[in-house]
Amino acid sequence: MTPLAPQLTVFLREYIPSQREMSVQTSDTYAYAFQLLVCFAAKRLKTTPSALVIEQLDATLVLAFLEHLEKERGNCARTRNSRLAAIKTFFRFLEYRSPSCLDQACRIRAIPVKKTDEVIFIGYLNREEIQALLDAPDPSCRYGLRDRAMLHLAFAGGLRVSELVGLNLTDLTLHPQPTVHVMGKGRRERVLPLWKETVTALRDWLKVRGESKTTALFLNAHRDVMTRSGFEYILEKHVRTASTKQASLTKKRISPHSLRHSCGMHTLHATGDIRKVSLWLGHASLQSTEVYVRADPAEKLEAMASLVPPTLRRGRFRPPDKLLAMLWPKK
Repeated sequence: MTPLAPQLTVFLREYIPSQREMSVQTSDTYAYAFQLLVCFAAKRLKTTPSALVIEQLDATLVLAFLEHLEKERGNCARTRNSRLAAIKTFFRFLEYRSPSCLDQACRIRAIPVKKTDEVIFIGYLNREEIQALLDAPDPSCRYGLRDRAMLHLAFAGGLRVSELVGLNLTDLTLHPQPTVHVMGKGRRERVLPLWKETVTALRDWLKVRGESKTTALFLNAHRDVMTRSGFEYILEKHVRTASTKQASLTKKRISPHSLRHSCGMHTLHATGDIRKVSLWLGHASLQSTEVYVRADPAEKLEAMASLVPPTLRRGRFRPPDKLLAMLWPKK
């Protein structure tokens, strides 16, 4: 039997960042995928995550985990495929380190990805909904100041949740021009200017942040690095509060990525330039950004308004037979 913990530690702490040179955000995403997997496996096998062995993570269990993601966690096919990609990369890594797992690795790597439809609808918040959400945290307490700063920065920067929780104090510049330095997917860097309101929210948080052993910009209740799940909990809590003032929020499924989508759509409305949206969000290509154009009816209406429709030849259809005339619908 091959213990899982040592192999997974080397994979996440050495192989992914050093040999594959993946970004911190990608490493965190892979780590989160395995956090979900080992918790699912431990519960299913009635053991603890540390006691798991690699042989227990067979193709049957992985397929059950993928089904769990979709049916119980409500994840879409894209998220399911992303988790599967992390698992396949791990077993590709194991093929060279543990030859006894070769057959098991081949079976897992043969699991097909699910086909996904082209995304037309994206979940984003309008201006009133965004304002209600940003106003939800209580600025009279420490955690309210932290939450308000996180929500403002997540929306204003269009940050992925991994980018937000991965920010350090050194990534924030307040003088002379307030900016934030973001390391995104694929090790793509971008420097974003900040709104005055966002800067104010960040200054208020920094005043009460206090000392910590970590240099992370945002801290949890234990004065440690804020996690993805921690921010998801914070967002869910404030969405409930904002829903009491903006009822339309109750009809929407809001995740951390909804703030990123909202930033992208608002930027498109403000600039009308898909290239600026792509640069702001840190997309690798314009193809990733086109979803905002496809989802925005205003862009299509502008295109229609700029075209001259063809004229129609006037005339009226007359049924060629008396029976057809009787059967033809009367207006």
